[in-house]
Amino acid sequence: MEFFHKKTSYPFMAARKRWYLFSAVLLLGSLLALGIRGLNFGIDFTGGVVLELSFPQAADLEKVRESLDKAGYGDAVVQSFGTPRDVLVRMLPEEGTDNNVLGRKVLTAIQSENPGVELRRTEVVGGQVGAELAEKGALAVLFTFFFIMLYVWARFQWKLGVGAIAGALHDPIVILGFFAATQMTFDLPALAAILAVIGYSLNDTVVVFDRIRERFLSMRKGTSEQVIDASINETLSRTIMTSTTTMLTVFALLFFGGEILRGFSTALTIGIVVGTYSSIYIASALALDLKLTARDLLPVQKEKDAVDDMP
Repeated sequence: MEFFHKKTSYPFMAARKRWYLFSAVLLLGSLLALGIRGLNFGIDFTGGVVLELSFPQAADLEKVRESLDKAGYGDAVVQSFGTPRDVLVRMLPEEGTDNNVLGRKVLTAIQSENPGVELRRTEVVGGQVGAELAEKGALAVLFTFFFIMLYVWARFQWKLGVGAIAGALHDPIVILGFFAATQMTFDLPALAAILAVIGYSLNDTVVVFDRIRERFLSMRKGTSEQVIDASINETLSRTIMTSTTTMLTVFALLFFGGEILRGFSTALTIGIVVGTYSSIYIASALALDLKLTARDLLPVQKEKDAVDDMP
């Protein structure tokens, strides 16, 4: 399926310097937000209290949230768990208060307006467990980039590889900067979304790079800028269709998934946008500025014969 009825010929690379400046501002702002405000880690990383409650009838989650807000626990995460009568409440730790005491306070606040509520389970997530999860999450990101570098090194010429790695690094930094600036809760689902975004962005970049490699061999008289622009325009319809269909699903999660999926869907929404952008104005543009030419993409053993056959 084609998004455009006519072949596009937009000069993407002509504006790359302006987009470099835009990316520099984004990255600097993200790094400043991370350094000054930091991430607002959720219970997965900080530890806290998890309460499993049973209501006599279908629970009104908004009413439960209002009860907790009145008691001063507006940051609590309330979600359905199993049946409509079962509710899970997740609380961040409260400084100077034992987590078990905090759990009893939360239960009292909910029972004040829902007398028939029963407590089924109280689980205390220790800070040490949260620290281990944060460490493992960071290792997951590091290993992701390590294997991406191996893949790119094996599949593409190093100039394309540098662009792909720069694009893959660009996207998670921007997402983390948004979470730091807005102080939206950063939890394990949000971390999973960042890993998914890295893969999504790299896939989009690989599609563009494959077309660049093909066009360098077929457009022998074209300049590097012309070849890259042609490649991006030829894959633009596919890129927009993929991004649009993916975004529809993500929007469903964002608007109907509830608070528990808010961080996950927000990170994916930002990631789809910046991932599409970075595959063009970071990965491809850097390859052009590194002086990528057709000679760089010719197989070494056939380079001489291929050059001789050129018109």
